[in-house]
Amino acid sequence: MEDEIKNFIKVWILALASLTYCYLIPSKIPKGKFRFLSLLPIIIFFIILPLNLTTISLGGITAFFLPWLANFNLLLFSFGKGPLSSDDPYSISFSRFIFTACLPIKIKQNPSLKSNPKTKQTTKSSPLNFAIKGLELALAIVAAMAATLLNLELEPQFHDPYLSTSLQDFWGRRWNLMVPNILRPTVYDPILYVSTVIVGRKWAALPAALATFLVSGLMHELIFFYYGRVRPTWEVTCFFVLQGFCVALEILVKKVVKGRWRLHPVVSAPLTVGFVVVSGAGLFFPQLVRCDAFVRSSVEVAAFVGFFKELGWTIFGMSNWVSQWCTSNF
Repeated sequence: MEDEIKNFIKVWILALASLTYCYLIPSKIPKGKFRFLSLLPIIIFFIILPLNLTTISLGGITAFFLPWLANFNLLLFSFGKGPLSSDDPYSISFSRFIFTACLPIKIKQNPSLKSNPKTKQTTKSSPLNFAIKGLELALAIVAAMAATLLNLELEPQFHDPYLSTSLQDFWGRRWNLMVPNILRPTVYDPILYVSTVIVGRKWAALPAALATFLVSGLMHELIFFYYGRVRPTWEVTCFFVLQGFCVALEILVKKVVKGRWRLHPVVSAPLTVGFVVVSGAGLFFPQLVRCDAFVRSSVEVAAFVGFFKELGWTIFGMSNWVSQWCTSNF
């Protein structure tokens, strides 16, 4: 575990150095293909960096923050879009550029307003909700220092997904909102524009949705490869393609019925969540089992606890020695 922590520190030093280059050089190049070419080596480098880590915990965090978040933000930045871009290249400070590039945070535009108790939504206390809050807490811990020091706030990650009344609602507005916020401008919008020219505005959303889910599936395959270093079975890609096909079918049905008929939320919510859970159990979770993700995670947690416990005793022993030396000499 000590070697893994050292590698983790080295990887992130290299990542910060790379993002420093992105802030100093490409940001001064006009948006477009030349800025993209100046960023392309960093994008490739961020895909390679997580291969230096082998744990689910440290390697998984790095795989999510660099090949996914940072690379997609840099792609948007290439063409003057996304959270890293601004009309004034000097309006984003260096520290905000670094943290916004690779962490699930956004710049706070206005002070948070106290919620009105009359309009405040209530959430159910369910096992799924507790699990989601746990994921949000994990991301909050990662970005807490940035949020405190730089007046940044976390992107909301989940919005009661167990209340989803459709697959569009689940994937687009409730589940892991950081991902659709990235995929929408990088994949969905460009494909929608091209599809509008080819098949017309009415049906352009169908290929755009399919392409977005396909890219999401391929990115998940890459992250699972970082986890286990095993040959992809493409089950995860099939899971997301299935979701994309069903979302496209849902869009098609809504266009046909035009609001004349709709399932009651009491029926549509269990159907939506049930379909995601069942399809995930058959296509998504087996890859996690194949990587021994759950067993390895528990072993890694125990190893981290042991490492920091030993480190704590070492620091305690050194402080006692320093205290005794100072007492005897002064």
